[in-house]
Amino acid sequence: MDFLYAASLHSFFNNEDSNSTFRCRPHSIRRICIFILYMKLQLAHATSPSDLTILRRGGCNTGYAGCGLPHSHERSQNWPNTALFFLENDLKSGHKMNVLFTKSSNQASFLPHDVVKSIPFSSTKMTEILNNFAVKPGSIKAEVIKNTIKVCEESAIKGEDKYCATSLESMLDFITSKLGKDVEAFSTKVMMKKETKKQEYTITNRVKMVGQTKVVVCHKLNYLYAVFYCHKIEKTVAYTVLLEGADGSRVKAVSVCHRDTSAWSPKHLAFQMLKVKPGSVPICHFLFQDSITWVPKQN
Repeated sequence: MDFLYAASLHSFFNNEDSNSTFRCRPHSIRRICIFILYMKLQLAHATSPSDLTILRRGGCNTGYAGCGLPHSHERSQNWPNTALFFLENDLKSGHKMNVLFTKSSNQASFLPHDVVKSIPFSSTKMTEILNNFAVKPGSIKAEVIKNTIKVCEESAIKGEDKYCATSLESMLDFITSKLGKDVEAFSTKVMMKKETKKQEYTITNRVKMVGQTKVVVCHKLNYLYAVFYCHKIEKTVAYTVLLEGADGSRVKAVSVCHRDTSAWSPKHLAFQMLKVKPGSVPICHFLFQDSITWVPKQN
């Protein structure tokens, strides 16, 4: 087992062209997959001065490069001239768009599975949750806790299968139940020396579809410990995209395209920004660094 751990870690951390991807095979190496995923998430986290801004946004922390939850109603005025959402036809070499890729401010880690099972995670247990973590009622942190639990308890939209994973084990249980045990995981990788402001990015010729028909995306939410909003949505495809910024920075991004948005709220930010109606055209967005896209392994 020690040899398998070492081999898997060496393969993962030394594969620069993998777009932060690795493969998880059946139960025989399940512990390895969990450990590698945990390390991957920890390395992706980095502090940012915008903590309170993101906290006040209420739970969805998939980054300025796109929020992806089908219930998102955030006003487009908050993101002027920024390509939070775009059309699938835009995913082609030479296309330019203004995007802000930031490092995540969410440093929450997973708790052990046995510990998580003993902690309430329900809107009916808010008083107990706040007391357990010494959070003052009415504070910003209390509001974040309330909003995150609300997101997790909302009913799934038509064609969506959702689950809030509060541990690595529960995340992988959900993933393998939807995709099988031979899977790949992708996440966005920002390659820049320092934090950059919004700028124009150009899509290179490295656009690749990595998931079709079966795609599960897990968005990290703001909470006291790591919680991921995982959902499988029908008629969704995933791409990996290499972008080059005006300042020379490069981003190996994951883009998810929803080809059926007819069940989304008409007030969704995507429709406001693209000036289209629900169900009319496929809508895409990039994923932030601490979101994970899972797909069946391609032969």
